Amino acid sequence: MEGNHGPEVVLTGRGIANDGGVTEGAADVEDVDGGVSDGGPIGHGTVLTVDDLARIVAGLRAPDSPAGLIDEIRGLEDLKSALGARQARLTVAFDLSQRREQAAAGIPAEKLGAGVAAQIALARRESPAKGGRLLGLAKALVSEMPHTLAALQTGQLNEWRATLLVRETACLSAADRSAVDAELAADTGTFAGAGDRRLVATARAAAYRLDPRSVTQRAAHAVSERYVSLRPAPDTMCHLTALLPVVQGVAIYTALSRHADTLRAAGDPRGRGQAMADTLVERTTGTPGGITGVEIQVVMTDRTLLQADAEPARLPGYGTVPAQWARTLLTTGTTPGTNPAPGTNDTSRPGGAAPPDTATPITAPPDADPDQAAFNLWVRRLYTHPHTGELTAMDSRARIFPTGLRRFIQTRDDTCRTPYCDAPIRHLDHIIPWHTGGKTTATNGAGLCEACNHAKETPGWNARTPTAHGTDHEGAAGPELVSASQPPPATTTGSRHTLELSTPTGHTYHSTAPPLPGTPLRAAVTEGLDQRHRLRHRAKVLKRARLLGSLPLVTTP
Repeated sequence: MEGNHGPEVVLTGRGIANDGGVTEGAADVEDVDGGVSDGGPIGHGTVLTVDDLARIVAGLRAPDSPAGLIDEIRGLEDLKSALGARQARLTVAFDLSQRREQAAAGIPAEKLGAGVAAQIALARRESPAKGGRLLGLAKALVSEMPHTLAALQTGQLNEWRATLLVRETACLSAADRSAVDAELAADTGTFAGAGDRRLVATARAAAYRLDPRSVTQRAAHAVSERYVSLRPAPDTMCHLTALLPVVQGVAIYTALSRHADTLRAAGDPRGRGQAMADTLVERTTGTPGGITGVEIQVVMTDRTLLQADAEPARLPGYGTVPAQWARTLLTTGTTPGTNPAPGTNDTSRPGGAAPPDTATPITAPPDADPDQAAFNLWVRRLYTHPHTGELTAMDSRARIFPTGLRRFIQTRDDTCRTPYCDAPIRHLDHIIPWHTGGKTTATNGAGLCEACNHAKETPGWNARTPTAHGTDHEGAAGPELVSASQPPPATTTGSRHTLELSTPTGHTYHSTAPPLPGTPLRAAVTEGLDQRHRLRHRAKVLKRARLLGSLPLVTTP
């Protein structure tokens, strides 16, 4: 990197050493500005940890010219790519070590490697699905595509473009994939000025030249992977995505386009895209409003519903929605911003809605048109702790979570409770397994996606709910990594439901249930903000000292 002076350092297995050696621990290091991280200068064989590297980068002086700024931005991008290559190598090494340990423990060969992707995901603060893709990417780069890995190491590719090359050669044998890798090597000029689409087209063409049969079979197999997914979008919208064979996709789009053009030609005031979207909803659900006996839950405070309070509501599976939007939905029975056609009211009670003895129906305003209501509405009361927002508990003697308790946990957890995983809840899991004495209670229950529930059953994984007596971690705000040698987070009495997850390597992660509408800012969060303010102030003092050429020793307060 331009402007980087001092001894050269290289990454090693557990740190960064200027002689390429692998050693434990970290020595005192002098940073690039002449400041001392822990008191001593760099010498031959000095080891830097990743934390030291982060401090060095944070302490770099900003260039004083526009050209220097661009040079450093480019250099940092190259550094990110180099670190991505190192992550790939470490990921493969971790996978091999876990497989050896599992084999020594007598785990069947077909189950070796279980839980590895989940641990990679937690370490990289990604979802389990993304962790699996990252593990596959690392294996392909290290084992079969050394030229692509070298291009990533030298900054000629970033991690996303390396992923594109791995994806486009996934159908090839190891030998053919290596041949494509050699053909697309950086020294051939393939990556010079190439965008994503050009890179994908080049890799696809090279793969087809080597093995047209496999590429054709891949296209045929892709039909079996069609699916429909739903993802939240900003401003109370969502993305409904369908992966379809190209002929069917084009046919659907053409039919929607033609119908929208016909409506607009007849004087429909809606835009073309609006008409297409509304037609899709109507033809899929059978009603213009799109609501056909499906329960849609909205969690909100009584003040928001009855007193026009501004506290946002929560739509399970989507997230936070504005208070006025939620009130409009509930008090008029129509989706805000749309104009359902008359006569579309569905008078049947939604499937799964609470019966009249446990839920109260909402009565539309006297001046509301009953034909405009797209669905019937019921109010189900939820009682929460006045300070923490924790829902009151329910329990059961059965192994299977009963309907009321199931709804309770789904409302509390909203999405999968594994840290960094926001997949929809598919399984209700006993945190302490039922067969080992775990009870069917709200405290011992957690909503998980299918993949996370299976990963939790892998040997070496443990989960528990901390208690409020000495080992309570419920004060942790969100998912947090704690090494086996670090103390647990501070305790906050009466805070929200917390799940503690331990991996086979001894790392511990915490996940706190998301706050319900109306939950006040907790003391633990306030303390965390104060701590961050203190750290920022300390960093400014250190930076000012560096500029003055007199950096004090860094000590732990």
